[in-house]
Amino acid sequence: MVLSPSMKLADLIELNYALLSVLSRLGIDLGFGEHTVGEVCASNGVDPGAFLLICGVYTYDDYVAPNDLLKSSGPTDVVKYLHKSHSFYTNDELKRLEASLEELVKPCDEKQKTVIRRFFSEYRQELENHFAYEEDTVFPYVRALLTGEPHDGYSIEQFEENHSSIDEKLNDLKNIVMKYLPSACDTVLRNRVLYHIFFLEDDLDRHTLIENNVLVPMVNRLEENEKR
Repeated sequence: MVLSPSMKLADLIELNYALLSVLSRLGIDLGFGEHTVGEVCASNGVDPGAFLLICGVYTYDDYVAPNDLLKSSGPTDVVKYLHKSHSFYTNDELKRLEASLEELVKPCDEKQKTVIRRFFSEYRQELENHFAYEEDTVFPYVRALLTGEPHDGYSIEQFEENHSSIDEKLNDLKNIVMKYLPSACDTVLRNRVLYHIFFLEDDLDRHTLIENNVLVPMVNRLEENEKR
């Protein structure tokens, strides 16, 4: 299905219920009735092109951002979405995962608990460092480009070169929970923790795709316009 501003937003959510999380991060409330994507975006001050690009990444594994949407949309709402996602991961998802892990490892010996806590702590620090670079360097640069402010010779190419993977330690944590915790750990709780980790892995992968395949091309275009 081609995603377009004329389709009903409810139909888009039926196509992929994971987009409920996208709506909340862009400040779009439920209760939109029979309104279209374009109408709901307009009433919430959201660029419909940027919205559809984000939704495309979440809906199709092989999604290629259409050039016409990339050219007609700006990075403002993409940056807003990425910023809200950072808060969502660090203030909500990681705290919930940490609490679930603590509950899960109660039957474990102290050595096993220490390993789990160390892996989680290292992963959280890695994620926070990754986000801090984007919040302190990349996003201010994009905003400076949009407003014509000085930006000290930085370019989005530097972001691409330093855009490291953030899923290795999370994958290690997943494998420990799935393969190596003792049978004394509650199975229902273990499955809940694994579902949570799988969700985080997928959402962070989509997050990275939005940065690489949506934000970077948009900023490249801004840089080219600035050089002219």
